[in-house]
This record gives sequence, structure tokens and C-alpha cells, in this order.
Amino acid sequence: MKITLDKNVMDSNDHAASYNRDLFRRTGTLVINMMSSPGAGKTAILEKTVSALAGEFRIAVIEGDIATERDAERIRRNGVKAVQIATEGECHLDPRMVAKVLPEIDLDTTDILFIENVGNLVCPSEFDLGQNYRIVVLSTPEGNDKMTKYPLMFHVTDLALINKIDLLPYLSFDLDQAKKDLRGINPHSRLMPLSARSGEGFDVWLNWIRKAYQDGVKD
Repeated sequence: MKITLDKNVMDSNDHAASYNRDLFRRTGTLVINMMSSPGAGKTAILEKTVSALAGEFRIAVIEGDIATERDAERIRRNGVKAVQIATEGECHLDPRMVAKVLPEIDLDTTDILFIENVGNLVCPSEFDLGQNYRIVVLSTPEGNDKMTKYPLMFHVTDLALINKIDLLPYLSFDLDQAKKDLRGINPHSRLMPLSARSGEGFDVWLNWIRKAYQDGVKD
């Protein structure tokens, strides 16, 4: 009986995600769900990203946090529409939370929607939001053990961003080991090192977004 209940809950989640996905498809909006542990640098990456792409794409951001609007305020300072979801204790966003705030965003005039999920390497991996891509940010100070400790997160990701590579000279983080671990968990994903602080590797990331937009959004 308990197993049946769990299945029904996830079926309901999948239905809500499909609703979002159909809406995004109709409006031609590329949707990227960004996940990470707290402090990995999702917001810093987004700040630099929206600033760099503002002249090319019409961008909006949904920010997910347990409390406060601090991240949304950081994004708004770049002249980009940002809507905050305060989960009030939930450790992840779900598709209904996203659907509830979508009326605040004009998807017909939005080329790219970034969804910054709640900082957590477990729960967000289980919930499809209707996105086109799932991206995980792992920062070098977190160490090399996080991929193998939290394999589901990296199993569902389309791209793993390794942030804070400007700190590599001072840390024991091994990029080659990270590539090996990711291949073992998800051979279809790609590892992309960068630094939101120095900008190193950012051109590769921005070009990935451009290609993702060209590949599968506009009918």
C-alpha cells in the first residue's frame, strides 16, 4: 500500500511536469534547471550568464530557496526578470511550484528560463520540472567525493559545471578524477570547468547555452 501511494505521488508529479513542458514547447522557451549544494555558486554563475547573454536573448529566472528573496534580488540587479519561490521548508522545487509562478513571466517573450533549484544534492534530482536540461554545479572546495556520494544527482544531469576552478592551485580537487567519476555514473553527461569569479571557461558555457537554444526549442 505504501509503495502504491509513492507511485501515485510521482505519477502526479510527472503529469504536472508534462503540463509545464507542453507550455514551454508552445512558447518556444528553453528551460534549464540548475541544481547544486548550497554555496556551490549557482547564483554567481547565473549573474554572470544573464549579464553576458542579455543582448542576445530575452531571459527570465525562477529562484528557489527555503526563505528570503536575496538571490532573486541579485539577479534583478542585472536587469532580468526574476521570480522568487520560497518553499518554506521543502528541500526542492516541484513542477506545481513552478507552474504557480509562471503567470508572472511572459513566456511568449522569454527565450530562456533558468530555474535555480533549492541548494541540495539529493531531493531536487527526483523532481522533473518540465525543463529541457538539468545542470548540476559542483564547486572545487566540495571535494572529489560528492559525485560518488550523491550519484542520482549526477545520473540525471545533462551537464556538470565544475565551478571555482580559480581555487584549484590551493585545493586537492582533481579534475581528471571528476571526469572519470562522471563517466562512470553518467556517460552521456559532460563535465565543464569554469570560474564565475575569474570568467575562465565561461565562453564554453555560454556557447553551450547558445547551441542548446538553437538545437531544440523553436519549432
